[in-house]
Amino acid sequence: MAVLKDLLAEVDYKCIRGTFDVDVTDIVYDSRKVVPGSMFICIPGAIVDGHTFAAQAVAAGARVIVAEKEVELPPQTDVTVVQVQDTHYAMAFLSAAFFGNPAKEMKIIGITGTKGKTTTTYLVKSILEQAGRKVGLIGTIEIIIGDTHIHADHTTPESYLIQKYFRQMADAGCDTVVMEVSSQGLMLHRTQGFIFDFGIFTNLEPDHIGKGEHKDFDDYLRCKGLLFKQCLVGIANHDDSHWEAVTKGHTCELETYGIDTEADLRARNITFLKEAGNLGMEFDVGGLMDFHVKIATPGKFSVYNALTAIAICRHFGVGEEAVEAALLSAKVKGRIEPVKVSDKFTLMIDYAHNAMALKSLLGTLREYEPNRLVCLFGCGGNRAKSRRYEMGEVSGQMADLTIITSDNPRTEEPQAIIDDIKEGMARTEGRYVEICDRKEAIAYAISHGEPGDIIVLAGKGHEDYQEINGVKYPMDERVLIQEILEGR
Repeated sequence: MAVLKDLLAEVDYKCIRGTFDVDVTDIVYDSRKVVPGSMFICIPGAIVDGHTFAAQAVAAGARVIVAEKEVELPPQTDVTVVQVQDTHYAMAFLSAAFFGNPAKEMKIIGITGTKGKTTTTYLVKSILEQAGRKVGLIGTIEIIIGDTHIHADHTTPESYLIQKYFRQMADAGCDTVVMEVSSQGLMLHRTQGFIFDFGIFTNLEPDHIGKGEHKDFDDYLRCKGLLFKQCLVGIANHDDSHWEAVTKGHTCELETYGIDTEADLRARNITFLKEAGNLGMEFDVGGLMDFHVKIATPGKFSVYNALTAIAICRHFGVGEEAVEAALLSAKVKGRIEPVKVSDKFTLMIDYAHNAMALKSLLGTLREYEPNRLVCLFGCGGNRAKSRRYEMGEVSGQMADLTIITSDNPRTEEPQAIIDDIKEGMARTEGRYVEICDRKEAIAYAISHGEPGDIIVLAGKGHEDYQEINGVKYPMDERVLIQEILEGR
């Protein structure tokens, strides 16, 4: 509970009616969750405008309404109405104050970019924990607070939830938080109300552009760059062609990393590793640090992810041995994740679920010169059919064998989705088999694995369910693999 006038300390506002000497029991932005004594913030959404629910919130017991424009309320209502210019922006500061500004009690690391955010957050967490720190994580897959894992609905949650998680992390003894920062999160002010100690930019490619997201690439770039006006130290990938545009107008100290020789922290002498069914990379770190690193994930982008993590952890005084050990042992669920089934061939799980991601994944694995590159995937139902044609065409062109199966069919017939994928395959000369049941398809891939093969199960990644007709049934590919191996 907090007093309204204390919550408004960092907010520009105008009092429309009521008193500031009112206790606020909670902050809500969904009228269905209003409790007596709460503050209801009217958030204008793409489909629903929270201002239309102000009267409903008051009827449910809200004592304070925060709005951008005039709202209709029941007559003779004992409620305080506060007007602000932007309720998204105000909510971030109100939430921070409500939870006691927990970000001030920890070091906050924010990572933005089109690719690499998820993997890098886990690498940073692994390295810092090897060095004895207690690290909370907020990201695409989950929120981690000590031993508690909470399913994530958005890459960057609403500001209220961020502050709530920060408070729980601080109370649980966390001294550091590493979080993914999406362009949407920056655009909608979810990360306002505090300052990042470190802001990191990984890379930029056209993505999230369209209705309900960014109007064009320039807006996408601009929103990414907001992070460098909200952090103390900025760290940018010098090899990305957009790094100068993203960091333009920065208000932080700035340093760079990359494979390019002009970067402050560099990877040199990069080598591909392939041994006993395992794929990895090794390289020398130069510039701001000087040591040798091995990582247990494949591809040049894995070098970038590792280098990003090193660039961050350098500021925490982490020793080279701790960095080396953490990078070698760290795994990220569903991100080119190795699953050991044989010394003769390699099996990996990855979240690639569109043509661009699949092309990048298969291109990376092709660099290891496999005997055969085998790609198992399906496509989600109730989504654009073009994705199916494109993924079928990519796999047909780049894999030696494609195993077409089910993903999340949702309300569509699985076979109809497979038939669409086959249309894309037909544009190529690629070999394929179709096995609708995903467990049977994985069993086929394992039982037909040949020495030197690389087999990748694409599309599901970290997901532990399969959605059929609105119901999410438990299905974790790691569990399926274990059951297949035990049944052999």
